[in-house]
Amino acid sequence: MTNSIEVQGLRKSYGDFSLRDINLTVPGGAIMGLIGENGAGKTTTIKCILNLIRRDEGTITLLGHDNQREERAAKLEIGVVLDECFFHDSLRPRDIDLILSRIYQGWDSALYQRYLSKFQLPERKFVKEFSRGMKMKLSLAAALSHRPKLLILDEATSGLDPIVRDEILDEFLGFIQDDDHAILISSHITSDLEKAADYITYIHQGQVVLSDAKDRILDNYGRLACTAAQLNSVAPDDLIRVRRSSYGCEGLVADRAAFRRRYPELLVERTTLEDIMLFIAKGEAQ
Repeated sequence: MTNSIEVQGLRKSYGDFSLRDINLTVPGGAIMGLIGENGAGKTTTIKCILNLIRRDEGTITLLGHDNQREERAAKLEIGVVLDECFFHDSLRPRDIDLILSRIYQGWDSALYQRYLSKFQLPERKFVKEFSRGMKMKLSLAAALSHRPKLLILDEATSGLDPIVRDEILDEFLGFIQDDDHAILISSHITSDLEKAADYITYIHQGQVVLSDAKDRILDNYGRLACTAAQLNSVAPDDLIRVRRSSYGCEGLVADRAAFRRRYPELLVERTTLEDIMLFIAKGEAQ
């Protein structure tokens, strides 16, 4: 199975922010979730991948194409949905059909019409009359209708209600049934990624701090809840981060099973992606 995205040694600096040595691989037939707090570098990474901003160092390959030297060839096989609908308010879905049919060689008007029907999007209504959820569905319909092999999405489901998000996640899961297809999705809604993603990459302060199969992360990592005295009995190397409050103490554990064997008297529960983010962003060393 070939990789749909390969990012090696990506660096980008501007102002007081820099991406440092970002390495990211998205295999075919998989969904990679990109997580991180605001300003961590997720959107900058995606913009570098799409060559919307020029990288300082590193290599980026999309579907076997260098994203700069072979940009046009790569983008013909990519569907992109960003957090804001990029279609002008004065356009209607039927206008978008005509415009995009002249841009993409593989544009499929019949498929586009099926998506409009499936998403219950009125063909003659103007984009300015659409709700946010409708605009995201329209963007997704357009992104899918030139039959891309790779979808890249930046906060495409943020601000949507759970019903709409569930519909869109179903589309993503259907899309990757083809092993030649893949998705990179940046999202703050970690519960959605826990449902749909195969892999997770966590960017913190411009660096990758975690990148692995989602199931392996959720199976291995754990959350320790304990008293201050119990926390002090744990070797510092056995905890990634700790959080202390007047209500008690918590610790993030990298290997839940090994921790339980070493400290059978302590309670370690399964954790979530959100917990892991909070520990790394707000926790401290033991």
